[in-house]
Amino acid sequence: MDYTRIACDQPADGVARITLTRADKANAQDKAMLYQLDHALAAAARDDDVRCIVLAAEGEHFSSGHDLRDGSSLADFDPVTLWAGFEEPGQAGQLASEHEMYLGLCRRWRDLPKPVVVQVQGKCMAGGLMLVWPFDIVIASEDARFSDPTVAFGVNGVEYFAHVWELGHRKARELLFTGGEFTAEDCRAIGMVNHVVPRGELEAFTLNMAARIARRPLIGLRLAKLACNQSLDVQGYSTALQTAMGWQHVGHANARLVHGMPVDPAGADTIRREAKEGTRE
Repeated sequence: MDYTRIACDQPADGVARITLTRADKANAQDKAMLYQLDHALAAAARDDDVRCIVLAAEGEHFSSGHDLRDGSSLADFDPVTLWAGFEEPGQAGQLASEHEMYLGLCRRWRDLPKPVVVQVQGKCMAGGLMLVWPFDIVIASEDARFSDPTVAFGVNGVEYFAHVWELGHRKARELLFTGGEFTAEDCRAIGMVNHVVPRGELEAFTLNMAARIARRPLIGLRLAKLACNQSLDVQGYSTALQTAMGWQHVGHANARLVHGMPVDPAGADTIRREAKEGTRE
């Protein structure tokens, strides 16, 4: 695959790094970025010399979320799930597309049998959370801010609905109901972020963590990750994700009936206004 949205390197023994390179778009995720990321993650997963993966991002912000101006079609890409019918009219096509492109990709990444460490700076907004929550360890710079203002669009939250698991149900409700932002330190205090470091130390700290992980035997790392994931699953994690996706599409279907489009068009204005006014904190 010809990478135009990401870059790959091996900064340390046993470590593969994937870097989002759409800094001019605040690393907004179009379909090309998501499928290139998936391809690179799969390649690192299959490389027996790689024992730990780092996901990073160029520029001021980790990710501003989904690229709402993306005009490409899923027909331009090779599906990685068994969903089809992406061009069907009405809610059917969107249901298939989001199960493939959002929930499907995130679940693949969560099940990747190697540790993935994410380094986050600046804004990690809405869909940006879907490049963090499926993975294993999160290192954030002091200026990192995490948010999901998508309730303003008339849906329950971003498609990989791990909010309650990552934040606890009280803080998840606050984030969703208000459309506010949580600081890196807020998220560290509630367990979503492992470490908070100065911006200038973010890359070095993350690589040091990844290199330390990569010194462990791969079989042990795989088994530890399986055990952690399955411990969440027996508590209902995967079932909750799938159920929340259903509510996502209730919201989309309602918006189609009320507004003639998949989301409430007033949502974008609300989010922009609150960001300008500084009322999202």
